[in-house]
Amino acid sequence: MSFSPDPESSALQQVCAVVYAPRKTRGRFHANVVTVHADEESARLAADPDKHLFAARVHGPSVSSEGQRMYYLVRWIR
Repeated sequence: MSFSPDPESSALQQVCAVVYAPRKTRGRFHANVVTVHADEESARLAADPDKHLFAARVHGPSVSSEGQRMYYLVRWIR
């Protein structure tokens, strides 16, 4: 997945998170469905697949062309 980071943002970084994802086929997520965690282990422990909450490494936040704050999937954490 490629994306254009917001050049004005100093906050863009790769982080561990739990993402609400009813379908794991998407590559980008609105900031309101992403909860950042300190590390992979805490994200893994907070994940709940039955509720569509999955641990992931994501880049973000970045501002999309629509003005939305987005996170972009790097990889799912198993």
